[in-house]
Amino acid sequence: MDDVDLSILRLLQVDAGLTVTEIAAKVNLSQTPTWRRIQKLEQAGIIARRVALLDPEKVGKDITVFVDIQTSDHSPQWLEAFADTVDKMPEVMEVYRMAGEVDYTLRISVGSMVDFDAFYRRIIAAVPLKNVTSRFAMERVKYTTAYPL
Repeated sequence: MDDVDLSILRLLQVDAGLTVTEIAAKVNLSQTPTWRRIQKLEQAGIIARRVALLDPEKVGKDITVFVDIQTSDHSPQWLEAFADTVDKMPEVMEVYRMAGEVDYTLRISVGSMVDFDAFYRRIIAAVPLKNVTSRFAMERVKYTTAYPL
């Protein structure tokens, strides 16, 4: 990747809806080479996909909860069951396997405490867990999906 590719990526991270014409003008290339570069970035998997980012409050999912999970079972079978379970839970936005005391951290988005309780009941019933700790976000101070390039 060169500086032009990085510029294209910066632009697309801010607004994936930009047209090739708009991107080309901003990186001082013509449309065809710009389009080719974008295609190569997609084919290389650097651009994984283009999505619309929604406002959670406006879609009724404005409660963000970070759920820390500890397990006593670290077998491949447990992990497969756990991964399958959280994959099928639409309120689970992200799942990370962690180093340290906590085995997994989930970021979930729900619309109410009733929704959270339903999620909690489903996850504790689905797979054996040692401990589940939930922390509710009071305010989102910073949010970005753009990687520094």
